Amino acid sequence: MPLPDLHFHARGKLLLTGEYAVLDGALALALPTTPGQKLHARAMLPEADAPVLSWTSYDNTGQSWFSGQFTLPQGQPLKTTDSEVSNRLVQILSAAAAQNPHIWQEAYSWELSTFLEFPRLWGLGTSSTLLANLAQWLQLNPYRLLDDTFGGSGYDLACALASGPLLYSRAASEEPRVQAVDFHPAFSTQLYFVYLGHKQNSREGIQRYRNLAAEKKRLVAAVTELTLAALQAQQLPDFEEILLAHEQIISQALQLPRAHDLYFKDYWGITKSLGAWGGDFVLATSQASAAQTIAYFNTKGFEVVIPYMQLIAK
Repeated sequence: MPLPDLHFHARGKLLLTGEYAVLDGALALALPTTPGQKLHARAMLPEADAPVLSWTSYDNTGQSWFSGQFTLPQGQPLKTTDSEVSNRLVQILSAAAAQNPHIWQEAYSWELSTFLEFPRLWGLGTSSTLLANLAQWLQLNPYRLLDDTFGGSGYDLACALASGPLLYSRAASEEPRVQAVDFHPAFSTQLYFVYLGHKQNSREGIQRYRNLAAEKKRLVAAVTELTLAALQAQQLPDFEEILLAHEQIISQALQLPRAHDLYFKDYWGITKSLGAWGGDFVLATSQASAAQTIAYFNTKGFEVVIPYMQLIAK
């Protein structure tokens, strides 16, 4: 009897507060995005004696950006359109098999398709949504799968599996603490996400933080306090003060200039980096009209400006 087709979905992510310090246990406010990534899995009887995993990945325009075929249960590539991506998938498949040696026990071939709902370069979680979907499909612990592959705090996995904003923390060698919160403040209509157009390597940013940031306990305590303050802010000016304080603390820890100082010195609101500094998205606050706000960033050369309510899952 053929197995039914399986369908999974995981949300993208943005980290409003806690970047870098979340690696050392700071409380972070994380925002799952409405667009994410889908995974479809179809089991088939193998055409030859040995089952295989056929993989195709599609971007948000419907174009295939990767395809490959892997042996099962070994997970070794038979053919691929991108060796770097293939090597990463082999790592993931190996980590999955190590966590659960029985996942390929049945002699089926599998046809796997992934479908991004946001542009690959946006940094909203191409990898985290993939891991979350694979963990759902193969019934694995997603955080262990992350630890054995990409590494990181795991907040992005929490976002991938959440329905709305959340508080996240994870102390060393402990399970993550995830708490759903209501973060759709009255000033949500005055918040925007601006794409800077520079895809950031999170691992490089993490290494810089590890090398430079001192007095980690003090940093963690300060960031945790600001996270709670951001969650409780009722008025936009109060929220802006919190964002500015957060930016200054992380800027000092990383010895890097703020995006605001690099690109937006004449902007009337606050801009705050989200996640890895130097690229991807910033959050912008504005008391001007939506048209004026979007026009400002467009004239600076930043064409992607998304209102908060259009991007963040409710």
